[in-house]
Amino acid sequence: MDSKRQQKMASLLQQELAAVLQRDLPHLFGGGLAPSISMVKVTPDLGQARVYLSLLLGNDANERLEIIKDNAKEIRHALAKRIRKTARVVPELIFFHDDSAAYAAHMDQVLGTLHIPEAPKEDSSDDDKPARPRLFNNE
Repeated sequence: MDSKRQQKMASLLQQELAAVLQRDLPHLFGGGLAPSISMVKVTPDLGQARVYLSLLLGNDANERLEIIKDNAKEIRHALAKRIRKTARVVPELIFFHDDSAAYAAHMDQVLGTLHIPEAPKEDSSDDDKPARPRLFNNE
């Protein structure tokens, strides 16, 4: 379980990294959409941050992730400029591809193709209901 310090730092990093990728460094993506940051996990010593990126659009997710990993130093420097008054140390950024949204879409498609028959309808007459069990002798 993360401490409050870790949670605050993770939240700050997620917001500021999104701003860095969208506003400060859009040239990294060649005019395309910047990836969205789905989650940030920070180590207890705040030295490393694991950044999970959602690379939904396009089939070149691995190439885009490699571009981001290659430019991690530049991203960290731009992040440092944004959070220099808030954080004492800017953690090392480690980027991962988060494909949970694509997996959820795939599972939705699979579940949509299943043929599930409707449950048989039961009559709601009071005569068929079993008698209420007696809890005490004097009922």
